[in-house]
Amino acid sequence: MHRAITKTIAVAALFVGFLTEAALALPANITVGGTTNPPIGHYEFCKHNPSECTANGTDGGPMVLTRESWQKILEVNYEVNQAVTPMTDMEIHGVEEEWSYPDTVGDCEDYVLLKRRKLIESGLSPADLLITVVLQPNGDGHAVLTVRTDRGDFILDNMRSKVLRWSETEYTFLKRQSSENAGRWVKLQDGRAVAVGSVKTQ
Repeated sequence: MHRAITKTIAVAALFVGFLTEAALALPANITVGGTTNPPIGHYEFCKHNPSECTANGTDGGPMVLTRESWQKILEVNYEVNQAVTPMTDMEIHGVEEEWSYPDTVGDCEDYVLLKRRKLIESGLSPADLLITVVLQPNGDGHAVLTVRTDRGDFILDNMRSKVLRWSETEYTFLKRQSSENAGRWVKLQDGRAVAVGSVKTQ
């Protein structure tokens, strides 16, 4: 696995470079709107894990992305994607929506929780590690982890090992955790967004 991780890092560490023309037309960091309701799964998660849903303090702006932090982001995304097998909450828990830390199986939001925890343990700020709800092109809800940096917002996704800038993905971005408080959520102004109601992640 170490050799595979090294190869992944070597390919991607041409260091946050090659963007499509469409991606370049959008801001590097996604535009944040006003407050909104959290997904029901995260609301329930916070009830059982209140220490993980507290204030982060004043938002000092996106982290400065270094070669070392970029390597850690790539490693965590790859390692968690390899370690966890995707299964739905219904298959795992017998309910439609339950956010929890995965052992060997998990839904998309479970991958996100584990990646976020590992990156916090490595020294990254919780204010820059934001659970995010998006729409897939087929209209299904999905959860990814946004890493805020001075080079843009990057997306860690259980559906791919490559870490992309938000504007390079095929997703429509709806809402994410507030950078100031992990228990609160804010709307996102994608520029491509559509009006939706309650979104269930897959």
